[in-house]
Amino acid sequence: VQLQASGGGLVQAGDSLRLSCAASAQYAMGWFRQAPGKEREFVAAVTWRGDRTYYADSVKGRFTISRANAKNTVYLQMNSLKPEDTAVYYCASSTLLGRSWYVETTYQYWGQGTQVTVSS
Repeated sequence: VQLQASGGGLVQAGDSLRLSCAASAQYAMGWFRQAPGKEREFVAAVTWRGDRTYYADSVKGRFTISRANAKNTVYLQMNSLKPEDTAVYYCASSTLLGRSWYVETTYQYWGQGTQVTVSS
């Protein structure tokens, strides 16, 4: 499975940004992020059908994950961005069942990452 993340950039606090992840197959998908000097952390996930979504508490109410299976693409709409959202964002996919969507080891395939920088 190949994943291609895009849509990152430099924005100001309060702005919005939409990330995209084009996949070569339809699986459950997640977004993670890694800020400088910090460990990679879970952001959001969506089942392959798109019927269930999961969010980190830090982004709940501001970020929305969605998917367009006809395009094999998953989106992360990020609103009300804060400087602490600054990180490299990675998309990942999983074929595993019965695993937690919140942990990295659930995901077998990873994209290359896209930088999001939020200035204050």
